[in-house]
Formats: sequence, structure tokens, C-alpha cells
Amino acid sequence: MPTRKETANKTVVSSSTDQPRAAFFPYARYTSVVGVHTSLVAFTALFLPQTSHLLWPHEPTLTDRPQSQFLDAITDSPVVTLAWIAAGLVVLQVWWAGWIRQWCFEYTSRGTGDELKVDRYRFDRSRLSKLGRAAVFTSCVALVFHAIIVLFGAPSASHIPDTLLLATVLALLSAFTPAYALGAPTFSSETSSLVARLTWTRLFAELSPRNPIERALVYPAVGTLAGSWLGAFPIALDSDRPWQAWPLTPLFGGIAGYIAGSLLALVISALKWLAEENIRIQQSEKQKTT
Repeated sequence: MPTRKETANKTVVSSSTDQPRAAFFPYARYTSVVGVHTSLVAFTALFLPQTSHLLWPHEPTLTDRPQSQFLDAITDSPVVTLAWIAAGLVVLQVWWAGWIRQWCFEYTSRGTGDELKVDRYRFDRSRLSKLGRAAVFTSCVALVFHAIIVLFGAPSASHIPDTLLLATVLALLSAFTPAYALGAPTFSSETSSLVARLTWTRLFAELSPRNPIERALVYPAVGTLAGSWLGAFPIALDSDRPWQAWPLTPLFGGIAGYIAGSLLALVISALKWLAEENIRIQQSEKQKTT
């Protein structure tokens, strides 16, 4: 009979998403959840900042380049816009990361009924501790992103809250979900820490996802960073529009990239799954005829 330590090690190793399991792909559930999640992210970015004008009505500012009242609520105070979006994303990403973590558990669960019950108990029991570690890891990533953004040319002596909130939003979109679903990488010598480091290296350094869960983690993260980088280019345009204020265009570029990456992961995973299902059906029909 395996000892408690052996059972724990078995659970940790089997929780890696490296092991393929083509039979389990919740196509309908995944599609609906991605649709709801991306819609809520877009709603958070566009409509949550409008709350400022509802709570604190004010007279529109007179400028030589007028714009719609909808954009005024977003551009009047970029730091307030960033704060609203960051607050909304905290709630959304906790829910989304929890769903991905649940999917990861279902995808990699192995063993008898009793073993699955033990794994489920440990899975549920570790929810808060993993959430805390993911929050700490995301905070550290946000500080790293802040330093990188400054090195890329962001104001270092001014707009500090704006840049820090931008880094926080990018960290929430790119780092929090993998840290909660897979576990944050650490420098421990334990087997689980080594597996986590190798998985993070393969996913975010080599950009080599192998299954739908990993694509759902990697593509949005890459889209977020690429979109934010591309979103910085309109700031250099010599049109002096209110929406060009730092860091609105990198912010919305990152959010647009996140949504595009999430949808791309869904489309590619669905196409691969349909292709595999077609091959499986053809093989089963061929076996029946022989």
C-alpha cells in the first residue's frame, strides 16, 4: 500500500498538463465560458470606467479636439480608468483561473474512485493557498513589468501610478491564471517545483503548448504583451488626441490582444479536436469493416 508521501508525489506529478488526454475536451463548455469571459473583459474595459461619470458628474472639458462623452469618461483621468479596469479584472481573472484550474484537474485525474476522492479533497483544500501564491507571484510580475515598461521609454519621474497600474493589468492578464492553474514557479528542489519550472519554461520561453489547457494559458498571455507593445505606437502620432494620453493605448492594446489570444486558442483547440475526432471515427469504422 503506498505511503502518504508517495501518494502526494503521484498527485503532484500527474497534475502536470504534459500528459495528453485527447478523449476529454469540453468543447461546448469551453466555448461558452470563453465567450462569456472575453465579453466581460471587453465590458470591463469599455463600460466600467463610465462609472466615474455616473458617481461624480462633471462638466465636459472644452478642447480644440472634441470627442464623444463615452470617450471622455475613459480619457479624463487615465489613472482612474486604469484603477476601474484593474479592479474589474481581479474579479474576472480569479473566476477564469479557477475554471481553468478545475479543467486542469479533470484533464489530468487518474486512478481509482478512492484515489480520485483523495485528489479532489487535496485539490479543494489547496485552493486558498494556491490563490495566495498566485497573488504574490502576480505582484512580483507586475513590478518586473513596471521596470521593463520604464526601460522601454515610459516616464520614470512622472505618471508612476499610471505605469504601475498598467503593469498590474498586464500581469493579471498574462501571469495570474497560469500561476493559479499550474502553480507559481519556485526555486525549491522538490520534484513538484522542478516540474513547474520546466512547464513554465516550455510554455512561456519556448512557446510550445501541447494541449487545449496550455493553449488557453499561453495564447492570451502572448496576445496581451504583443498587443500592449503594438498599442504604444499610436502615442507617437502627432495628433494630440485625448485618447493618446499615457498609458491608454498600451492598456487597450493589451486587453484587445488578450481577447484575440483567448479566441485564437479556442479556435485552434476546437479545430484540432474536430480533426482528431474525425480521424478517430474513421479508424473505428475501418476496424469494423475488417
